[in-house]
Amino acid sequence: MKAVFSALQKLHAPKRVIRYGRLVDYPERPDRADALLKGLKDAGVPVHAARRFDPLEHYKGVHSLRYVRFLQTARREWDRQMGALSPIAPGPRPVVRPASYPKAIAGRAGWHMPDTSAPIEAATWKAAKASADTALSAAHMLLKGVRAVYALCRPPGHHAGFETAAGFCYLNNSALAAQALRREFSRIAVLDMDVHHGNGTQNIFYDRSDVYTISLHADPKVTYPFYSGYEHEIGTGAGYGFNLNIPLDTGSDDEIWAGAVDYACKRLEAYRPGALVVPLGLDMMENDGFMHAASVTQKGLASMARRMKALDIPTVIVHEGGYSLENLRKGLAAFLEPWG
Repeated sequence: MKAVFSALQKLHAPKRVIRYGRLVDYPERPDRADALLKGLKDAGVPVHAARRFDPLEHYKGVHSLRYVRFLQTARREWDRQMGALSPIAPGPRPVVRPASYPKAIAGRAGWHMPDTSAPIEAATWKAAKASADTALSAAHMLLKGVRAVYALCRPPGHHAGFETAAGFCYLNNSALAAQALRREFSRIAVLDMDVHHGNGTQNIFYDRSDVYTISLHADPKVTYPFYSGYEHEIGTGAGYGFNLNIPLDTGSDDEIWAGAVDYACKRLEAYRPGALVVPLGLDMMENDGFMHAASVTQKGLASMARRMKALDIPTVIVHEGGYSLENLRKGLAAFLEPWG
């Protein structure tokens, strides 16, 4: 097991965010990365510096060019045109289709930012790109023969869609890793384990059969992102049958999550992917602090990791959620130790 990280990720540091009508402290803080680095040290996993990748070459098929350009320039345009120094807060959103892509920055913000949970500040693009570079670096290490690599990514990515930022996510790190692995492997699988549904990843690969997406998460009837993550969502077109959602009851424990992982692994054994991407959110742990929708322990994490390792598939683990600093440190160490 090896790990990848870029310190540039810590530049993204919003102070407050609107959550369900209330202004609260931003939970996706830079010190999450510090806690995860301590977990890597506890697990004895060496950390390598991330390489830098050209977005025009490596984001194709995952994010639209206009969305990438929006992330690169939105902060400057917003300050110049709107006279605002606060994080971008879009107003109108195109909830009714058909809709046309606008020129005004206020309109484009609404197009690309469906909720208020992904504020864009001056350093957001640099940090989000560094997070994406970390995932891409991990994928390229796998292509060079490393069997298991952990990408310490923050901001996270699995809520970022083809051209949308949401849920603290801007670039879909896991999808970028999967797309990079397609350069060598004909079939890739994504096994998303987080208390929230990987809706952005599903959005990106929903009509493709070369990337089999599986997501284990708390029931979206009562948990963000609410509008996706249901059993009936199984893909469309060429991707029909290649998307699997496994929603779990709120508060589910080790036994339930481990059972879901075992079922997902059996599906992966039938699919036989050349490589596996595991978006890992430690907000599934008990006493998360921000979310209380699952109660997985360190012992449970280790058990699930052993089951996935037994697949004997080259694997990139990409970090997603988790907001208790103690859980991040101890949970990551527990999950990575079985990988050796």
